Amino acid sequence: MKNSENSNKPAIMSPQEAYQAMKEPNPYVLLDVRSLSEYREIRIGGANLIPLGELSSRAPLELLGKNVPIYVYCRSGARAGKAAQLLAEMGYERVYDIGGIANWPYETIKG
Repeated sequence: MKNSENSNKPAIMSPQEAYQAMKEPNPYVLLDVRSLSEYREIRIGGANLIPLGELSSRAPLELLGKNVPIYVYCRSGARAGKAAQLLAEMGYERVYDIGGIANWPYETIKG
C-alpha cells in the first residue's frame, strides 16, 4: 500500500489490503462513486453511493469525520482515483483508492 496520510494525496490500496482492513472492528466508509444504475447492477456490500459528480456537495453532509478511513471504488479505477484526490483536497485525511469493482475478488451484491 502506498500511504501518504495527512498530505492531501490519497493512498492507493489493493483490494486485498482493503478487504483485510474492513474486517477490523474500526469504523470506516466504503464509498462507491459510480452512477446509480451501475450501483444497482452490482456493488460491494455495505457501500455508500455518492456519484463522483455529486461528491463535493454531498461528502460534507454524508461522510463521517474527516479522519475515518474512506475506501473509494468505481468500475475500473479511474473515477475512484479522481474521487479519492477530491476527498483528500477537501481535507479528508485517510482516503484510500481501492480501484474498481472489476478487480474486486470478493463477494458482491447484484440487483
